[in-house]
Amino acid sequence: MKKIAVIGSGIAGLTSAYYLAKEGYKVHVYDQEPQPAMRTSFANGGQVSVSNSEVWTTWSNVVKGAKWILKKDAPLLIKPSLDWAKAKWLAKFLYHTANNDYARNTAATIRLGIESRKALMDIQTEENIEYDWAPSGIMHIYKDHSYFKNAIDAKQIYNDNGCEWDILSPLQVKSLDPTLTSIDNIVGGAWTPTDFVGDIHKFCFNLAKVLETKYRVKFNYNWQINHIEEVSYYDIVVIANGVGSVGLAKSAGDSLPIYPVKGYSITVNNVESAHLPRVSLLDDQAKIVTSSLGNRFRVAGTAELTGENYDITRSRVEPLLKWVHTNFPKINTHDYSSWACLRPMTPNMMPIVGPSKKAKNVYYHTGHGHLGWTLSAGTAKLLAQQIKGDNYVSK
Repeated sequence: MKKIAVIGSGIAGLTSAYYLAKEGYKVHVYDQEPQPAMRTSFANGGQVSVSNSEVWTTWSNVVKGAKWILKKDAPLLIKPSLDWAKAKWLAKFLYHTANNDYARNTAATIRLGIESRKALMDIQTEENIEYDWAPSGIMHIYKDHSYFKNAIDAKQIYNDNGCEWDILSPLQVKSLDPTLTSIDNIVGGAWTPTDFVGDIHKFCFNLAKVLETKYRVKFNYNWQINHIEEVSYYDIVVIANGVGSVGLAKSAGDSLPIYPVKGYSITVNNVESAHLPRVSLLDDQAKIVTSSLGNRFRVAGTAELTGENYDITRSRVEPLLKWVHTNFPKINTHDYSSWACLRPMTPNMMPIVGPSKKAKNVYYHTGHGHLGWTLSAGTAKLLAQQIKGDNYVSK
């Protein structure tokens, strides 16, 4: 039986371990934290969102980023600094923008997201995993006519690739959920009923239990892997530790085009059920998403290019709180927690799934950016198929 080391116990690492264990491999998972999913998979926006598949490589986003460069509370903040890694990443981002990769990569992400969403549901059903799942659907709301026009224009690419993207009037938006009547100035919405929400940390924590007890996966916590040689005695190594993949890839001779894009969330606790929206929301202009997770209200958003920095900055949390106060004034935010993560983002917004170009028997499952919760189950399934096929050929 071949032995596989999986580096990382977030959603990318655990879904990799799951599909590999089901294929009959002996899997060991390594993580520097004392528990699974303590970093990027700890408190994200909660959305499994095929309806958020549009890649960012458009000139309109470039213009917005330039306008927001000195605005501390901007949805996208690019801090000026002498950071060569950031400069290279931004140059590649501009290349993919100029190369008109948007339509091709968006279509591929939608299709992959649909497959991944099904895979996630299959895991949930087969393994009986509880994670505050709710079939909420996702509603994109618009308060600006130009943003709403972009939503109307996006309908074709979503529909053509199998994702519902129903354009709604303001009255139709508010009729879906009585709590939305408190949101002023809505000019329209885009509705995807098959998207859903769930607590990614609970999912990972409970999946890790299943892996340990049912599939005999061994977990090695508080174990920092700094060089690929430290696990070279395994038959195969899967690198799936988010932004940490970059350093490990270097030790394997590879250069991964990943940069940490910082995101924030707040979790409002013990909210009265009558005040929680049943639908999950995405405010495209503010770049803010929401999920109702049991009696908690998760609000997440913003993107910040500031290097490998986990500091929680008050000026970045304030817009999330203000958004709640403005749109859901009945939700009392006196009891909330704030959190920040580093999303492993590639300049073309596509995940990196497959073998190393330099090192034998090393594979990558990383670079999912802000869609790790949406895409990881699908890409992990593809990774396991690749490894199985490669091993078959090599025998």
